[in-house]
Amino acid sequence: MTAMAGPAATGIDGARFDPSRTEGRGLADTLRSFKVAVLLGWKLEANWTDPFLFFIYSVAKPLSSALILVVMLEVIGGPAGKAFRPFVIVGSALWAFVLNGVAGLAWSVLEDRERYRVLKYVYVSPADFLTVLVGRGVARIGVGLAGVVITLMVGVIALGVPFDIGRVDWPMLVAVSALGLASIIGLGLLMAGVCIQTRQESWSYPEAFAGALFLVTGAVFPLVVLPAPVQIVGLLTPLTWWIAGTRQALFPGGPGSVGGPGSAFASTFGHPDPSAGEIVLALLVTGTVVTLAAVAVFRLSDRRAKRTGLYDRTTGS
Repeated sequence: MTAMAGPAATGIDGARFDPSRTEGRGLADTLRSFKVAVLLGWKLEANWTDPFLFFIYSVAKPLSSALILVVMLEVIGGPAGKAFRPFVIVGSALWAFVLNGVAGLAWSVLEDRERYRVLKYVYVSPADFLTVLVGRGVARIGVGLAGVVITLMVGVIALGVPFDIGRVDWPMLVAVSALGLASIIGLGLLMAGVCIQTRQESWSYPEAFAGALFLVTGAVFPLVVLPAPVQIVGLLTPLTWWIAGTRQALFPGGPGSVGGPGSAFASTFGHPDPSAGEIVLALLVTGTVVTLAAVAVFRLSDRRAKRTGLYDRTTGS
């Protein structure tokens, strides 16, 4: 037994083998994998055309959606509809983050499996698969950032949305932005776990899920117009509090999307509108629960996919 210990401990060239090299460098390798995944996601999104055309493509959809909603508001609400311009502009602009984040992670799985057919190779690469997916999702959210900024600028400059940078609640804006981004990535992981298991029509699932969230989160109309059970679903969704917090931080005193007389929030908590602290706390709690649940679902889906060989297949969807 002693004679065999020498060859096992040395390589072909006589150098000693360090088992720790196969285990990676912990956080350093994770951060490097994340950086490469973000760069890969950006290349896949932006490398198909010249920068100017890609910029137009990125901002056209959120900007046109916001303009359509503003025109509808003007026709239906008349002069009184101008007070709701900040409400509509912020909600429709932020939804670009949701589409790029929630749908982006799921589409990354579908693209690698169905279009490029490299999902199994990505999975067995040294980088952690979850880290790669999150990096790809962050890249897509970065693409949506341009649409958000341009939509808000057009709302302020061209549509006369009253905006005073001196009144912006910056601490609240930073807090809800960070927590909201984490919640979006969590929901994206949830959809990625679902798409790993599904086959035909999987491409439409992320947008369908995002469309359902669009209804219950108060993106373009207050929750109070919905039935009470649907309002409760909205209150349990972190994106509702993220959008409400961003509105309150950018336009203090403007119309809110969560409370109001007769709303489920007012009936539950005894006052009509949530404070800034209540919004941040609600976003923290709901975001934490949703993100942890999404990671658990993704891990279960991952284990089942490995056990049943789903990573080695294409479905033709």
